[in-house]
Amino acid sequence: MIAKLKRLEVITLFAEDLAATKAFYTDVLGLPTVYEDEVSAVVQMDNLMINVLQVSQAPTLVEPVEVAGPGGTRLLLTLEVEDTDAVCAELESHGVKVLNGPVDRPWGRRTAAFADPAGNVWEVAQVLPGS
Repeated sequence: MIAKLKRLEVITLFAEDLAATKAFYTDVLGLPTVYEDEVSAVVQMDNLMINVLQVSQAPTLVEPVEVAGPGGTRLLLTLEVEDTDAVCAELESHGVKVLNGPVDRPWGRRTAAFADPAGNVWEVAQVLPGS
């Protein structure tokens, strides 16, 4: 391990529709906004910030690599929850489509996946008894 790495502090997600994606994190997931300007919105979890950045601003952060377009996923972000089924019901009550699950996985988690308006895929995972 590289010395002095402490913790994951911020995840930056690129979004074509900043307003809709910010609303997903604040209105659906209920996360508070800690910073906002014309091209970004940062929301806070207990241990992590999520920076939603207008995709037009992304190239300077990742150059010379190109920013991938919408339509596919390159990562899965997992949130531990107490009750996957209850979280899915709440997501669906906000109009969020569950992509798969809830399903019990062989690694001891009950999971379900969903996407934000920018196509970033999230998973909720409940630790199953005996895991």
